[in-house]
Amino acid sequence: MKAGWQTRKLGEVCSFLNRGISPKYLEEGGMCVLNQKCIRDHTINFELARRHDSSAKRVSAERLVQLGDVLINSTGTGTLGRVAQLREAPIEPTTVDSHVTIARPLRGRFFSDFFGYMLIFIEEAIKKAGEGCGGQTELARSVLAENFSVAYPLSQSEQHRIVAILDEAFDGIATAKANAEKNLQNARALFESHLQSVFTQRGEGWVERPLAELCERITKGSSPKWQGISYVESPGILFVTSENVGEYEILLEKPKYVEEEFNVKDKKSILKNGDVLTNIVGASIGRTAVFNTDDVANINQAVCLIRCEPHLLNNHYLTYLLNSPVFKQVLHDNEVNNARANLSLGFFSKLPVPIPPIPKQEEIVAKLGAVRDETQRLESIYQRKFAALDELKKSLLHQAFSGKL
Repeated sequence: MKAGWQTRKLGEVCSFLNRGISPKYLEEGGMCVLNQKCIRDHTINFELARRHDSSAKRVSAERLVQLGDVLINSTGTGTLGRVAQLREAPIEPTTVDSHVTIARPLRGRFFSDFFGYMLIFIEEAIKKAGEGCGGQTELARSVLAENFSVAYPLSQSEQHRIVAILDEAFDGIATAKANAEKNLQNARALFESHLQSVFTQRGEGWVERPLAELCERITKGSSPKWQGISYVESPGILFVTSENVGEYEILLEKPKYVEEEFNVKDKKSILKNGDVLTNIVGASIGRTAVFNTDDVANINQAVCLIRCEPHLLNNHYLTYLLNSPVFKQVLHDNEVNNARANLSLGFFSKLPVPIPPIPKQEEIVAKLGAVRDETQRLESIYQRKFAALDELKKSLLHQAFSGKL
């Protein structure tokens, strides 16, 4: 440890370290209450806060957040451990709910913003400290207080100096990330624009025909449970559900398999290489991709199988069409909302599909494929840049809290 620095347990340097309240929620009025959704990317979004009926349940003064407090998400897989500091005083009395911990530094011990960076530095370790399973992971107060040590210089002027360096560096990194994100959005928008123009600015020889007239088969799968079929480990029948159908690609990082008897009971939805799959239930309605493997596979009831007549309809052309903004809107406009939004096979059978002759369809697929490839290349570059910037932040924090800045 560098001279003039010391290490203490987190609980020893906090005047208050505890969870918030279990709110009595109101639609309006009452007190502002922050929750896990408000805490992301080391910032606090008050727009996502809710309202608490403080007349029905009093909030103690110590649970009102203050300038300099650090808020720590303390429950839930994926959210636990995220931290953010209040760098500006709230404009109204504000508390947090019971899923968030308030860490308040000892008065006079820290330059305020240094305390925030100190907890950002240990954020990754905090994220790994949750206990429990099944999405119910918890971060106990005692774990925060006793299991995490923090290092800091005793001199507040030195703390201030470090904060000034980190602020300048992090502002530069944030600007670089924002510019990269804007460039990425522009690249995606360019592809969407090409996609939109192809299907809205039709030329000579285009006709509209119901999808059923252009296909050998339009069907969907079924639930294994309905068929009395069990999920199994590989080998088995590859079982494609809506979460496996992405935009333009089948996502098989986490494949599922069912007993081989499923294909005996539900032969109509056995997949062939080249089938078009589109989601017809839930939030992912309209997400479409070509099944491009020779694996023996089937689908569930949330996925529609469309087998094109190749002399009438190119499967990749149809995939671009269904993923286009104009057709996604058509799909969403025709959702039937019961328990969950869904589209019927009857709707797809009658869906008017604009088509040029097959040679033109193939030309469109080639052109859109080239634009999409370029978009993906740029996206890969920007994602690497994002990763490099994140690593730079980690490196700067490591230098700062090992006394090397």
